[in-house]
Amino acid sequence: MALATAATAAAVSLQSLLTRPACVLRFGRRLPPHLLRATSSTSSAPDFNITFAEPAPAKKANASSPAPSAQPLVPWIVRGEDGKPRLSTSPPPEVLQAIALAEAEAKKAAKKESLKGQKGAVAAAAAASSAGVKTKERKAAPAAPPKFSKAARRFYNENIKEREPQRLAKVLAAAGVASRRTSEELIFQGKVTVNGAVCTSPQTKVDILKDSIYVNGNRISKKLPPKLYFAVNKPKGYICSCGEESKSVVSLFIDYLKGWNKIQPGLPKPRLFTVGRLDVATTGLIIVTNDGEFAQKLAHPSSNVTKEYVVTIDGAVHKKHLIAISEGTKIDGVMCVPDLVEPLAESDTRKTRLKIVVHEGRNHEVRELVQNAGLKVYALKRVRIGRFRLPADLGIGKFVELKQADIKALEGNN
Repeated sequence: MALATAATAAAVSLQSLLTRPACVLRFGRRLPPHLLRATSSTSSAPDFNITFAEPAPAKKANASSPAPSAQPLVPWIVRGEDGKPRLSTSPPPEVLQAIALAEAEAKKAAKKESLKGQKGAVAAAAAASSAGVKTKERKAAPAAPPKFSKAARRFYNENIKEREPQRLAKVLAAAGVASRRTSEELIFQGKVTVNGAVCTSPQTKVDILKDSIYVNGNRISKKLPPKLYFAVNKPKGYICSCGEESKSVVSLFIDYLKGWNKIQPGLPKPRLFTVGRLDVATTGLIIVTNDGEFAQKLAHPSSNVTKEYVVTIDGAVHKKHLIAISEGTKIDGVMCVPDLVEPLAESDTRKTRLKIVVHEGRNHEVRELVQNAGLKVYALKRVRIGRFRLPADLGIGKFVELKQADIKALEGNN
């Protein structure tokens, strides 16, 4: 009896649900129009194939476990295989698929928004960091360490780089045969042979380790002398010549070269020469080396390396003299203006000393500047080249070998 009453009540509620003209089912599914017309044209309950299972026997309540909460039954109206609508307790498969797709799309969109937010945060942090670098004073970042150590670079320059093919005239000059210009003359005269054939082109590339080179019948050593750099305190009366004159600057190295075989056994003697020139009466700092490229770079006027001289003037020097020296003078058609002209304190009132700094490097430049001002030079001494200053303890006629830091100082300016 109770079962029949429940069935009648379910049928009445279903008819009231179906008789509504705009009934919208869950997930937006509307009832088909023909079904709406069928339900509105008859007042009797529709013919649904509805069966109910026998109720399960009630279990005895357990005092320790709470009673399960009753979930409401939500009916779904679906169309069966025969084309007739029927009630179902679960959504149709296409609805489940649509739900799964919607959830997947929602997760994908949320993940995309999360990644976009992370990228924006990183970009904002980078922008804030760069702005902080610009606005705040920070210590300069340490320079990246060199790829190779100084010892490795020196070994490469002395043992590997020099082995690359070079011009014949340069090889002869580096081997100590003669200056580069004299070596070119020897080549033009046919006095040089390479691998048994006379070579008359100074531009010929040769490898001193692989090629057999003879000059005037004498074979050139396969080994080249090391690069040497000396600072000399030139005495008065000595000339800057590479010849065999008894009073040349190079003659100050006679004793040094005599003991060369003990210092560097197995290596040929270097051919030393001066970097630039100082006239016979001028004393002070002059560089002696066997590195032609270094000498050319240091001595050429385009290098703009400053040189400081101390000029001793016989007599008094007035302001007009200083102005005249500062204005400069023409030497070999080139206007030469000193970088600095400054009087030095002097205890002897009969003689005045001036400090003059120039960078042109022209012949007799300082003497010309002083004489053009109407003054007479009593003594002239060079005390500085670049940032390297003549050592105070270096006696007249003595020399000292330069370190790498000294060589770099020669090429720099104060």
